[in-house]
Amino acid sequence: MLKIGLTGGIGSGKSTIADLFKTLFNIPIIDADIIARQLVEPGQKGLGLIQHKFGQLVINQDGVLDRNKLREIIFTDPVKKQQLEEILHPLIYAEMQSIFEKQNSSYSILCIPLLMETKQCSFVDRILVVDCSVEVQIARVMQRDKQSKKQIKSIISSQVSRQYRLTHTNDVIENTKSTNQLAEQVKKLHNQYLNLAILNSE
Repeated sequence: MLKIGLTGGIGSGKSTIADLFKTLFNIPIIDADIIARQLVEPGQKGLGLIQHKFGQLVINQDGVLDRNKLREIIFTDPVKKQQLEEILHPLIYAEMQSIFEKQNSSYSILCIPLLMETKQCSFVDRILVVDCSVEVQIARVMQRDKQSKKQIKSIISSQVSRQYRLTHTNDVIENTKSTNQLAEQVKKLHNQYLNLAILNSE
């Protein structure tokens, strides 16, 4: 079974593409963001490790992670950001691998926003980048998350560049098209991945 790593910058539309693979072809989607949220729920290992490293300051009175406080800390201190990544990334990848091994499909889509930033490209068999211009990224995130343009630009600058993604990928979906055109791109890749899965199993 093939691992297809789906990635792209913030606001590029990764969830839209993942949903199309799921809806059109019932392909398993393993989402790093969902796993990351689960790992920091009360009682989970991730939350315990974060509390040990960052202290009670990042834990609300009800025992839930204060995401805003943690985000504030890591975006103003690169060392703290690295410490958080060293806690979460191994847990996330281990859980993704565990879920992947339980699937029964020719291939799975592993949605990993920071696949290239974490230097884990070897974790997947093939990389699919969802691409759009930086201007489109900013507009989408401003509408979706109500963040300022300055905040969004800061997030974009913390990720690998658009050019880097496009030169280090196997496949690209340009997410500036209509829904029908996106579906056609997904259908073409689906057929390609099925063929690759057959070749891979021989």
